[in-house]
Amino acid sequence: MAVTLPALPYAIDALAPHISKETLEFHHGKHHNAYVTNLNNLIKDTDLDKADLETIIKTVSADATKAGHFNNAAQIWNHTFYWNSMKPNGGGKPTGDLLKKIEADFGSYDEFAAQFKTAATTQFGSGWAWLVLENGKLKVTKTGNADLPMVHGQKAILTIDVWEHAYYIDFRNRRPDYISTFLEHLANWDFAAANLG
Repeated sequence: MAVTLPALPYAIDALAPHISKETLEFHHGKHHNAYVTNLNNLIKDTDLDKADLETIIKTVSADATKAGHFNNAAQIWNHTFYWNSMKPNGGGKPTGDLLKKIEADFGSYDEFAAQFKTAATTQFGSGWAWLVLENGKLKVTKTGNADLPMVHGQKAILTIDVWEHAYYIDFRNRRPDYISTFLEHLANWDFAAANLG
């Protein structure tokens, strides 16, 4: 059972003008797809070739000899989660139980947004900023390269990709503008609420 490239959960031009069709053609069609191709080549004819993505990630995460397996599998997972963390006409404040939980754990939505922006802006080089659930409490964290919350005992709720290929076509070197645009116009709070359970 080969790992497959999941389809985007919206049309390839649906996030415009905030994220362009060209960005998604490169980011999903080339970068994300390359991780799928690489992982399938690595697991072919091994005991992992029938495993699902999360099993592969958890199986190889502590094995330094399987760094390539981990990096490609985790990047497939991270990118799929990122696509779902956005939607057309998203962004703004969440509502309902998710907003109540954010206000309870951060003090206010504005404090969450400030922490999220700081994490995403200060992630040096390539990586991710996350809203996660850890021990029943929401927190903001960041990871470098392919690292992800599930190997740190955390449940991912929402993420933003801060690798340059996520924003460079549309925002050039203006990472803070991309992060603000994500929160104001793209964040899929319905997806986050579903992850919160």
